[in-house]
Amino acid sequence: MRQSREKITARFLSAIRNPHVDLIGHLSGRLIGRRDPVDLDIEVILEEVAKHGIAFEINAHPERLDLNEFHAKRALELGCLLVITTDAHSPGHFQYRQYGIGIGRRAWVPPASIINTWKFDYFLNWVKSRC
Repeated sequence: MRQSREKITARFLSAIRNPHVDLIGHLSGRLIGRRDPVDLDIEVILEEVAKHGIAFEINAHPERLDLNEFHAKRALELGCLLVITTDAHSPGHFQYRQYGIGIGRRAWVPPASIINTWKFDYFLNWVKSRC
């Protein structure tokens, strides 16, 4: 978390380029009110995610809330796929999905760009195509 912008960006790029990675999450590493987000080059990261066809997480947990709507909109413009997660650590956390849906709506992300809205067969074919 205390690494340079270049080093953190390079670490994300290395993960994105790994053929076994289908999803990138916890972009900023922030915990609202407890830990600041890391400094990284979001534009370079989003471009690489789009290039490799992997999905990017919109984390709906109220302590995280990243991607924010501005980054989600830019991800959509670049052709990234997204997934809305609750980062649930207990059943009660599933209610947080509303916050992720709100981010997606503010970014005008259509359901077709959110992989966990897809029909199961379509999603399964996407997963198989990544193997």
